[in-house]
Formats: sequence, C-alpha cells, structure tokens
Amino acid sequence: MAKKDKFTVEDDELLAALGVEVEVKKKAIFTALEERVIAGFEEIQKFIEEHKRLPLHGEENDIFERLYAVRLEKIKEKQEFIDLLKDIDYQNVLSGNFKKTIEISDDLDDDELLNLLGVEAEKDSITNLKHVKTRAEKRAVEEFANRTLCEDFEKFKPFFEQIKREIDTGLRETIRFRKDAGFTKTSLRQAQFLIVGGQIAHIAEIGETFKAPNGEDDARLRVIYSNGTESNILLRSLIRAMYKDETSRFITDTSLGPLFSDETSEDDQESGTIYVLRSFSNNPIVKENKDVVHKIGVTGGKVKKRISNAKNDPTFLMAEVEVVATYKLANINRVKLENIIHKFFYSAKLDIEIKDRFGKPVKPNEWFLVPIFIIDEMVSKIKDGSVSDYYYDAESVKLKKY
Repeated sequence: MAKKDKFTVEDDELLAALGVEVEVKKKAIFTALEERVIAGFEEIQKFIEEHKRLPLHGEENDIFERLYAVRLEKIKEKQEFIDLLKDIDYQNVLSGNFKKTIEISDDLDDDELLNLLGVEAEKDSITNLKHVKTRAEKRAVEEFANRTLCEDFEKFKPFFEQIKREIDTGLRETIRFRKDAGFTKTSLRQAQFLIVGGQIAHIAEIGETFKAPNGEDDARLRVIYSNGTESNILLRSLIRAMYKDETSRFITDTSLGPLFSDETSEDDQESGTIYVLRSFSNNPIVKENKDVVHKIGVTGGKVKKRISNAKNDPTFLMAEVEVVATYKLANINRVKLENIIHKFFYSAKLDIEIKDRFGKPVKPNEWFLVPIFIIDEMVSKIKDGSVSDYYYDAESVKLKKY
C-alpha cells in the first residue's frame, strides 16, 4: 500500500511541475437516511433494467415489485430526495422522461412479441389463426401503448388526496366490483373515482359515444391514476380491466344528506352540536390572532357544560373561552363529522404547545387559524352535501372547488 501512495504523490508532483492543477475531489458524505434512499433507488433501477418498465402496484405483482412501486412514489413526493438522486437517475425515472423500451428482434414471431408485451397468447386451435391478432390482443397492445405520464397531474393531485382522506374518515366507502351484475350492464361516468390495478383512477373526460363491433356503446376516456400516469383507454376496456382485477372497487360519492335545519321534526333525533369557540388566552400567538383562532368541536351534550372548566383544561388553552357559533345536528355520527371537519381545515391547524396546571407540555387539538365566515361557509357545504367538492386554501383564505 505504501508503494502505491508513493507513486500517487510522485504523479501529483509531476503534474504540478507541468503546471497542471490537481483537483482533489471530496468524497460525498451522506446521512444514514440518504444512504438508505440511494440504496433503495438503486434497487428500483435494477428492477427497471431487468423488466424494461417501472414497478407497478397490484395484487398480481410480486411483493418486491409492489414494494418498489410504493418506494418510488415516496421518493417522488419529496424534492430533497429527487435532488439527492438526480445525478444517478440515468433512466430519467424522477424527471418524468422515462421511456419504456422494448428490444424487438426481427426474428420474433407473434406469440413471442405478445409475451414481451405482457399479453398471454391464446393456445392454437382450429379457430385461432396463426399470425392473425385477435381483438383481445389488439386491445392489450393498445392499452399498453396509451399509458403515459400525466403532464398536468398537479391539477388532479388534490383530488386524490381528498379522496384518500374521505375514505379514511368514512365520508366515502369502497364497494367491490360485482361481476354478477354482468359485463355489459356495468356503467361508468365522468368524474367517477375507482380503484383498479392497485391505483385510484379518476375518469376526467368521456369522449363521444360510438358503437363497438359487438353493438354496445363505447367511448374514449381520459383516465388519471394516483401514481401520476394517465391513459386514453376505451370505456369497455376499463370495465374489462375492473372485471379481471379481483381487487377492483368503486368509490362511493359523498351523500351526507341534510344534516342541519332551522326546524326539527318529531322524527328527527338530535345527535349533538358543532361549536366554535374563541379563546381569552394570553399566549402571544393566540392573542395576536384572536379573531381567527377558533376551536371547532362536536359534542353530544350542552356546550355550556363542555366549556365550564376551560381555564383548567389544556384542551381549551388553559383559559376562558366564548362561544362564537353553534350548529345543531340531527341523525349524524358525531365522531365521523368531527373528523371530516378537522381534516377539511388541516392545512390551517394551529401548531401550539402550552403547559397544563402541572407544568407538563401539551399540544392542544381542534384549534385552527380560520375566520368565522369560512367556518359558516364550510357548514353550508355540509348542509347541501357538496363539502367533498371543496377544499380550504389557507393562503387565499377561500374555499376552492376541485
């Protein structure tokens, strides 16, 4: 080893004598997290080299491919990871310019070509003509070719985030695709959300209807997927994909119904009250933003009783509060509704830490930097069942439609 070091030093001296500046490259130092991210991305690159495509979700794929698909999504979500990996991303996976490449030899016959495309060729029979592609094969090749990167995915991304939140809170449900309903009887519509191939799919556009060879109505769709891709798949092809996918599901619409009314009938069962509170806390953040710092909660009892011990309760910022607004509930799940409200205003959640009467630090929930007129507007959207069509933009202080 000493001999090698000697020659290295002599080489450097010789270059210096010749007037050549020797650049000493510093070895990059990565954190443990960055090393794991790099190693994980290299595994994804190896998969892409072997399979000539990106890893996909779906029960039909093995656990490692699904793991790589999830890992790739997580990397794309963080700009710091994209910046970390951009110099080694020789396949343009993170830049969005990845092109699926298939090496096709002139010696390949039809069966080998279909196998390369991932299409199972039908067995030879007297009715299956060799070298003549069936309609099913043509559809498979077409669907394969039409899956591309969604250039305006940022416009659709909030939709998918909202859908996931609403499924988590129970505002929406997923219903298994019913094969017994019959293939031709299944109908899809514009703006509908589905789960197919392990991805949430959104039918963004439906083109003009035309007659398919079997006489059924068909149309060209623009379908956006939660992984940032899109396809211009045919309506019947999408239904066929759902039919074949054992895990495919429909995502229900939100239908809260009339939750509130100025009058209640004898048949209504009052379930509780939404309350909006303002705090008299001396905390600088609360004091400076007193007019927009509100606690939003749901109770099944009396609001006055709920806040009677506010000055000793860290939930109420260890201070007296005043009731700004209340809304009566009827025939509603209080816990579910409270979750919906809190997730709706999550971007405006007040991040604050106070000490309880024992000096223990506590982070209160249910406090938001939201003006009362915005809360009123949100409640009105819940009343007419359209709340799922909106989100709160904290920067512009407006409810915006997706």
